[in-house]
Amino acid sequence: MVDHAKPQQQHHKDQAGSGLVIAAHGRHYLVQASIGGESLKLQCVTRGKKSDVAVGDRVQLKTTSPNQGVIEAIDERNSLLYRSDQYKSKLLAANVTQLFIVVATEPGFADDLISRALVAAEAAGVKAHIVLNKTDIVEALEKTRQRLQMYASLGYPVHELSARAFPEETCATLWPLLKGQSTILIGQSGMGKSSIINLIVPDADIAVREISAALDTGKHTTTFTRLYELDADNSDTDGKPASIIDSPGFQEFGLYQLSEGMLERAFVEFTPYLGKCKFYNCHHLIEPSCAVLEAVKENRIAPMRHQLYVQLLHESSQKLY
Repeated sequence: MVDHAKPQQQHHKDQAGSGLVIAAHGRHYLVQASIGGESLKLQCVTRGKKSDVAVGDRVQLKTTSPNQGVIEAIDERNSLLYRSDQYKSKLLAANVTQLFIVVATEPGFADDLISRALVAAEAAGVKAHIVLNKTDIVEALEKTRQRLQMYASLGYPVHELSARAFPEETCATLWPLLKGQSTILIGQSGMGKSSIINLIVPDADIAVREISAALDTGKHTTTFTRLYELDADNSDTDGKPASIIDSPGFQEFGLYQLSEGMLERAFVEFTPYLGKCKFYNCHHLIEPSCAVLEAVKENRIAPMRHQLYVQLLHESSQKLY
């Protein structure tokens, strides 16, 4: 009788390969890797104390055991979404092409979070959509639609659905949007992101349990970001595969990393007025003959959005790291 166990162990030791980071928890990552033509999931760490790897990253790695590896390098990214406060930054996802901000008729959602997410998307060059879930709660529907009208008027698409009450219609709405895209879902807790994921990825619960076990996170299945690769028939015409990333619910979206120039360009409604102020280095705060402030005064720019710009400008000046 031949014992195959030992050669298998040797086969996976110190082998180089590449992979896609499909989950992250702290400094631990789960990578869908290709090693010597074989596809397998590896629990990976980074060299030293680096933690600059994000879900969605394509990485180069080396195996350390049959199911573990170390990340040696990160391939060049097309995009990176992250949030930051004055002390540290938190990577959300890499190489995404679009961001779905999930809100619901109830519980209540924060306009501040939506606007911050939109600014982050603009700064990262990622297309943003707003997904209004739980439209079956009709009492709150009209009021919620009115709140979202401001974003729709800025050109951000708003998609209405009810993942639990109307699953088939929800799939019909979302599938065409997901085709060939790498999409991240963000939003506050309670908006129904999990219900949407479970519709799009029928075996998501199994995958979550597998990832949770691999990353040793126990029952805390909502505390990590994870990527699901979608079926081949959701590729676009060029054969580009589709994926969807679920992120933990959060209440805060700091953007301390954005400079003043990045911020003013990330507010799409500012664009027609940039370069038209009296002073070339105008901050759009209190300066005389400021084209942006004049647009706010005449309601061509929503005062709430300008207030957020002022707040974000203040935050970026507080950065300590």
